Amino acid sequence: LFVAGLVALRPDISFLGKKKEEQTVLPVDEKAKITSILGREVMDSRGNPTVEVELTTGYGTFSAIVPSGASTGIYEALELRDGGSRFKGKGVLKAVKNVNDIIAPALIGMDVTKQRLIDEKMVQVLDGAQNDWGWSKSNLGANAILAVSMAVCRAGAASMQMPLYEYIANISGRPTDKYMMPVPAFNVINGGSHAGNRLACQEFMILPVGASTFKEALIIGCEVYHTLKGVIKKKYGQDACNVGDEGGFA
Repeated sequence: LFVAGLVALRPDISFLGKKKEEQTVLPVDEKAKITSILGREVMDSRGNPTVEVELTTGYGTFSAIVPSGASTGIYEALELRDGGSRFKGKGVLKAVKNVNDIIAPALIGMDVTKQRLIDEKMVQVLDGAQNDWGWSKSNLGANAILAVSMAVCRAGAASMQMPLYEYIANISGRPTDKYMMPVPAFNVINGGSHAGNRLACQEFMILPVGASTFKEALIIGCEVYHTLKGVIKKKYGQDACNVGDEGGFA
C-alpha cells in the first residue's frame, strides 16, 4: 500500500523561518564540513540496481538511496545506467564511479548546510549538461547527483539538530511555527508500467480529504483498500487480487 502526500507552504518566509530582510549569516561549523563521500550499487524494491551514498561529517555518517521510477519520461533528468548484459543493462556502476571519482573530491570540505550551493555545484559545474528543458544531469547522472544531495540534506539536518522536515522547511524559506500533516494518498489500483494488465492509467489513487486527522485518514484508506479487495475477489475471483509494483490491485 503506497502512501504519499503534499503540504502547502508559504513563499514569503526564508531561512530559519525568518523573513528575508531578517536573515542572519550563520557561523561556520567545522563539524558540518564533509569529510568523506562513498557511493555504492544496491538493489531497490523492484530488484533493480540503484545508487546509495554514505556521507560523513563531524556529526556522523548519513546515507541516502535513490528511488527509481518504472516509467521515466523524456522530460525527466537522465538516470544513468551502464547498459550491456549485466543486470539487463540496468547496472549503475558508472553513476557510482561518478560519485566516488568526480563528485566526492569536489565536495570534500564543504559545509552541508549550504544545500543550494552544493546542488548547484553538482548540477551546473560538475555535470553542466543541458537540454531544451533545463539541466539534464546527463553527464554524471541524476541518480548520482540526487543520492549525494539527499545525504547532504540529512547531514545538514543533523548538524542543525533538527528533524528533517523542519530543516527542509528552513532551507526552503518556509514557516516553522506551524506544521500540518499531509493528506495521505493511497494507490489502490495499478496499471500501465506498474502492472501486467491492460489498464492505460498507471495509478488509481484515493485521498480521504474529509478526515479530521491523519490517523483517521489512514484508517479510512486502509478500510477502503481492504473493502476493494473483497469486491474484486467476489466479482473476478482470487486471481484478480494480485498487486502491482506499488501495492495496488492489478
